[in-house]
Amino acid sequence: MILTNPISAPEIGTLWTTYIEKNLIMRMLEYFIEKADDQEAKNIMGGLWQELNFYVLQMEEIFKKQGMATPIGFRKEDVNLQAPKLYDNGFDVMFLRILKEVSMGMYTINMNMSYNDKVMQIYEGLTSVTQKVYKLATLYLLEKGILSLPPKVTMPITNEFIESKNYLSGLNPFNQKRPLNDIELGILHHGVETNNIGLQLITGFAQCAQHKDVKQYFVKGMELCRKQIKIFSEILLESHVQFSATTGSTVTPSTVAPFSDKLMMHCVYFLNGFSIVGNSFGTFFSLRNDISMKATLIAKDIYLYGREGIEIKIKHGWFEEPPQMEDRSGIIKGNQ
Repeated sequence: MILTNPISAPEIGTLWTTYIEKNLIMRMLEYFIEKADDQEAKNIMGGLWQELNFYVLQMEEIFKKQGMATPIGFRKEDVNLQAPKLYDNGFDVMFLRILKEVSMGMYTINMNMSYNDKVMQIYEGLTSVTQKVYKLATLYLLEKGILSLPPKVTMPITNEFIESKNYLSGLNPFNQKRPLNDIELGILHHGVETNNIGLQLITGFAQCAQHKDVKQYFVKGMELCRKQIKIFSEILLESHVQFSATTGSTVTPSTVAPFSDKLMMHCVYFLNGFSIVGNSFGTFFSLRNDISMKATLIAKDIYLYGREGIEIKIKHGWFEEPPQMEDRSGIIKGNQ
């Protein structure tokens, strides 16, 4: 592999983050593949593992050629393949689908920060893999009846323009709120769907966490997921939306940890970032100001929750430090 130009600081940062993310996903896939009862699910997850491994090896080669230390990430000791099933009923592929949603957004950002031909090829390839696997996972879940379709509405037959700023109103409890538009409905549906999966994931984590502060952190995350589901569902019900989101009793009673506390904390840290971005999207593109306000407040809660998680990771020595610039001030002072 020949690099036509050295990688820049932003590329080092995005490759470092991507490597750890793929490392995390591969370790979790190894457990889910081991415990999967359905061969089709195993094929989807196994195929993704193989393709991710290909790009992980490419990133390691870049690190080596650039004289850069390879991130530690997550290793075999962070996964207990002998642990009983912690999740059931297709949760593995449902969780995989959420991960691919996150990845699609990240690769777009990473590509925008890339200038090296080989680095761009990696993100281009990972984007293609992600879109393929997302489609496979969605079709699998729909076929199994695990994933609920979003609500359907009457098709628009004319083109209209917003004629009054009253279209934005919604905070006054004495005024009737306008019906949701389809963009807002989609944002709310997605919020309920993703928080249902997040609630199941973090419930399992809380059951098997080894450290007391980590367990308490996950319990707090469960409450945050429930709060979001309640807020989004209430808005939908107020608008008389016929809505159903499959939750499924997917968490088993097992308390044997399949993953290390370090891995579980980083998984939640990773998903917190996605949640903040998702709520920011909802804040801007929801034109009813009551929805925007609630999305803003939720984003604040997620941010504060995420910061608490970072402090726990640092406390236990689990937060691998990202590459950084030289301390020029320190170098200058040291040479005096």
